[in-house]
Amino acid sequence: MPFSMAISKKMSTSLNHLVGFRISKADPSLFIFHTGPHTIYFLLYVDDIVVTGSHDQLLQSFIDALGHGFDIKDPGPLHYFLGLQVTSHSHGIHLNQVKYAHDILTKHDLLLSQPVSTPLSAKSLLSADDGILLDNPTVFREMVGFLQYLTITHPDIAFAGNSVSQFMSEPRVPHLIAAKRILRYVKGTLDHGLFFSPQRQPVHLSAYLDADWADYPNSRRSTSGYLIYLGSNLISWCSKKQPTIVRSSAESEYRSLAHASAESTWLAFLLYELGAHIQFPISLYCDNLSATYMASNPIFHPRTKHIELDYHFVREKFRL
Repeated sequence: MPFSMAISKKMSTSLNHLVGFRISKADPSLFIFHTGPHTIYFLLYVDDIVVTGSHDQLLQSFIDALGHGFDIKDPGPLHYFLGLQVTSHSHGIHLNQVKYAHDILTKHDLLLSQPVSTPLSAKSLLSADDGILLDNPTVFREMVGFLQYLTITHPDIAFAGNSVSQFMSEPRVPHLIAAKRILRYVKGTLDHGLFFSPQRQPVHLSAYLDADWADYPNSRRSTSGYLIYLGSNLISWCSKKQPTIVRSSAESEYRSLAHASAESTWLAFLLYELGAHIQFPISLYCDNLSATYMASNPIFHPRTKHIELDYHFVREKFRL
């Protein structure tokens, strides 16, 4: 067992059984401790931790007690975690990955490149068969891996990153050009990130979803995408190719509706564990009338039986 994993397991056991923390049911890396009106949240990722709480003295006492059993360092307020830079303001918190993005651009000799205004060209449609195979596909794969991690604070490149990641097995020259274009876009948006401002309780959870029907030319699979907001704060997003081919735009939109429903349900439960008061119902915004009719109409049409599982999942959430 790697040393860092051994520390993680030992700390997890100590928190759960000795200190009195309970493991979150929504996220196994999150531990929650309640005592009276005060709460401590402990987030563990291998051997990196983030601790916060509602009472400064109680929090410091816990950190001191943790230091007796583990060799830990307390750098003070959170500024940097797993490549994310955290800047606290009087009116909120800003997350970005400026250093991480700067390192990517430097590694691929694009730091002095000309920025572009969009991550993907509107005219180009990537295909698995166009162009010459790359002599060294490792460079492309590393680049796409970096871009995937960069989407943690750059939801604006999620769709573009998903598009180039379709060609990891046999990347070609046009795919590398597209990946470099995304980095050139990142070059012009280095200071972009996510800002989280305090929200008045109770807050509303809302999801905006869409689908790009049969957009992938080699398999004609669709792409699902959604954005989920807690009040005015963007907290979750996704752009992902659907696992099966669908035969109508309504079906592709409905699958996106199912994915957004599942994610927002999980987030609602996580927020409940964190003590946030959510105003129900959760709002789902979809621009496809057929998909919204299927969600609200109890009559199931024979031509849509192949999406019955997603249908009943959304219907169940719709009734709550």
